[in-house]
Amino acid sequence: MTIRVVAFGGGHGLSASLRALRRCAPELDLDITAVVTVGDDGGSSGRLRAERGGLPPGDLRQALVALAGDHPATRRSAGLFQHRFGEVTTVRGDGLAGHAVGNLVLCGLMELLGDPVAALEHAGAMLGSVGRVLPMSRQPVDIEAQVRGADPGRPDEVCAVRGQHQVAVTTGRVESLRLSPQAPAACAEAVAAIGAADWLIFGPGSWYTSVLPHLLVPQLAAAILVSPARRLVTLNLAAEKETLGLSVADHLAALRWYLPELTADFVLADAKAVGDPEPVSGAAESLGARLVLAPVAVDDGTPRHDPAALGAALVPVLGADR
Repeated sequence: MTIRVVAFGGGHGLSASLRALRRCAPELDLDITAVVTVGDDGGSSGRLRAERGGLPPGDLRQALVALAGDHPATRRSAGLFQHRFGEVTTVRGDGLAGHAVGNLVLCGLMELLGDPVAALEHAGAMLGSVGRVLPMSRQPVDIEAQVRGADPGRPDEVCAVRGQHQVAVTTGRVESLRLSPQAPAACAEAVAAIGAADWLIFGPGSWYTSVLPHLLVPQLAAAILVSPARRLVTLNLAAEKETLGLSVADHLAALRWYLPELTADFVLADAKAVGDPEPVSGAAESLGARLVLAPVAVDDGTPRHDPAALGAALVPVLGADR
């Protein structure tokens, strides 16, 4: 039986989740859809967004590459999508320096086809993707946060920090989050995928800039709440700059803060990263979820999920009977 899975996120966290979901085969037959944030304003994506308009392509590219097929030709295409142009010191104003090839391809396809979903479907066909990638909205958004102590010299002052990149690297404590525009229209195909899903997966990933933004899109939030799908939250392995001072349990509380009616079925975490499981178990129970601990990190000690280990941990959860 095919299990329809929708994974929410952006960047490296979503990529890790998608690679892990692929490792669930052959034990599970999964139909995978990635719903990706569209707030990136840094690096190559930020430059293209500013210069050409349209959706920032970087997180969408990462998801497509994570789902690329295993045929040698498609693996080469995936490598090409990830190739980033270096700087040519003999050329003044080298416009290609720093751009990933896949970002340029997606930008071109969006302009050529006039629709980001059609562009992503075409790019997915180029990469032999074993799943579907969708933007959370067809319009780009800006991420804004109220941050306490963004200025180290004024630790008690709260100020607005604008832009995904600036929020991600802030050294202050994020106290609230919003999108601009406040109510972007959700991608209709993403709403439909949520309604048809058997599982909705949140995380891992940058909590404020990749995971929580989905809950701030009204139509996505409404679709998540009425979906009959079961829900899994995969926790991060370490705090990032944007979540310094936020405990593992606080990450779960943040989900309810932005979508109070949200419930979950399982919370998956690495035992070493969690430390004392009691607060996390209690926070999971407040969502209606059961905490599942498994070794899902890479062996070298860095805070990265191992796709094979995470996939092995996902199999019994996603394959469990209701």
